[in-house]
Parts: sequence; structure tokens; C-alpha cells
Amino acid sequence: MKEHSFGRMPFSVTNVGFGAWQIGGSWGDVSEADGRATLNAALDAGMTFIDTADVYGDGRSEKIVADVLKSRGGKRPMVATKAGRRLNPHVADGYTKANLEGFIDRSLKNLEVESLDLVQLHCPPTEVLYRAEVFEGLNELQKAGKIKGYGVSVEKVEEALKAIEFPGVESIQIIYNIFRQRPDHLFFQEARRKNVAVIARVPLASGLLSGKITRDTKFASDDHRNFNRNGEAFDVGETFAGVPFEVGLQAVEEVRKLVPAGATMAAFALRWILMHEAVTVVIPGARNGEQAKANAEAASLAPLSQDVMAATREIYERLIAPHVHHRW
Repeated sequence: MKEHSFGRMPFSVTNVGFGAWQIGGSWGDVSEADGRATLNAALDAGMTFIDTADVYGDGRSEKIVADVLKSRGGKRPMVATKAGRRLNPHVADGYTKANLEGFIDRSLKNLEVESLDLVQLHCPPTEVLYRAEVFEGLNELQKAGKIKGYGVSVEKVEEALKAIEFPGVESIQIIYNIFRQRPDHLFFQEARRKNVAVIARVPLASGLLSGKITRDTKFASDDHRNFNRNGEAFDVGETFAGVPFEVGLQAVEEVRKLVPAGATMAAFALRWILMHEAVTVVIPGARNGEQAKANAEAASLAPLSQDVMAATREIYERLIAPHVHHRW
């Protein structure tokens, strides 16, 4: 894995990090012991960036991260968390300094630290990005030492472009994968110009781009790939990247033809993301140590050829873009 700076912040991170949603919840049965083992495997493989959130398992993910890092000792990786989705209802008016400070205090306790490396607004309503007072509040919390920096996790490219108009925004987390290519049309150019770190999430389109899911695959009742197919619980773009399941399976078979001999489709899909220099870190999740190790190894695949990159663009534009490009 390549290690480089995290935008303007004084952290050095590997280009493949650990997405800790799966060890928190909403991905079926992943025990706390399995979660610890998976995170340990990722750190053993050299990953130096962990992305979690206060709502992943109602704090379980953050607490697992804290326990693992405390038991390991040594130099800590950068740990990013998120705040805002605990609001009920989840509306723009809830994004007050007082509420955010309460969420941050809870994460400080869960992660057992005195200052959060990075807190990200967790896919806030678009209106929040037009409220300067929200970011002024974050600036004050940063000056108070509760956070070292802040960013925004967004659903839409337009939200990303708006968020980076605020000079204090250090990072943007956004869905980017073979099935969601719009971020590289304009946003990545602007992020690089402003030296904003880019965290690429949902890199395998909720497992579709692993090539292991079929029409007969069954998902547990508490797996979002079962209960959020149509956006019943949160934005549908977070489940299978918003691609209709049957369309996704069709596109997967075309992508499969491009995967080089000896590589898995999952590794190919992660390497595809890392081909863009604007991406600071990609954060695949994992349910076990083998998956975590394989994610790290994807960075060592040879660069993809321009012909292969062009072929993935053609598949996207022909099959996928009509369903997702205009939405996110």
C-alpha cells in the first residue's frame, strides 16, 4: 500500500483503509470477536486509516476500534468517525453546535481519546451545507481541542462541491466505484485543487463488485442489502450503489471479463478506484481477517491499462449511468 498525506491534515495514511461499518451492524451477524479479529488483521496488513461512525451498531464499532487500538499499543492509525445521524428526526435544524458537541463528546468516550482525529457530518440534509453557522460551530469545537479536523460524508456530487466551499472542510467522503463514476467528472478536479482529502466509500457496491453475489444469494434480515433495497431505511444509493440488483448482476458479468488472470474481481475493483490520484483512501469493509488482508493486497496489483479503464467507462455509461448518474 502507498502511504501519503491526508489532504492538509498532519496525518499520513495508507491508500487502502478499513471501513468499520460491517463490524458495527447492518451487515448480518458479525460478532464482536469477529469484528476485533477483522480489524486486527487489517492493522497487521499495515492499514493506517480507520473509518467508523457513532451510529454503527449504536457505538459498537467505535468501542471495538478503541479496544483493539488500546490492546495493540504503539503508533495509532488515523481514526475518522461521523456525527449527525443520531438525530431523530434527521433534519437540518438538528445540526446545531450543541447537538454536534454532544455527539462528539459521546464519540470521544467511545473511542477513549481526548480529541477526535476527524469528525465527518454524516450525510446531512443538503440544506445543512448552506448554513455557515454549522461550520462556524465546528471551527469552535476544533479550537476547543475536541476535534483535530472535520469533513463531510455526502450522498451527491453537488453536496461535495458545496461542502468544499467552506475553507475548514478537510475531507469529503463519497461513493466512488466502477458503478458510481460521476465524482471523477468534476468533483475530483476541485478536491485536488483545494487539497481536500477524498475518502472513497462503498467501493465494492455492497459486495456486487466482489463477483460473488448471485440472484440466489440470501441476505440476513438485519443486513441492509435485504431491508434497504429501495431506500426504506436510508439513501438507496448506499445499497448496491443504487444500482437495480438485476442490472448490477448483468454489469458484473461484463466487468468480470476485464479482470486480469490471478486477480479477484474485488481486488480489481479496488485497484480501479486507486487509479485516480484524487482518491486519498478507499475504505472497503470486511467481515473476517482474510477479506481484510485481501483488501490490503489489492493495492499491489499492477496499474490498469487505459484500454481497461475505457472499457469500464463504456460498461458504466451503457448499463449503469441511466440509473445512477443523474441522482448522485
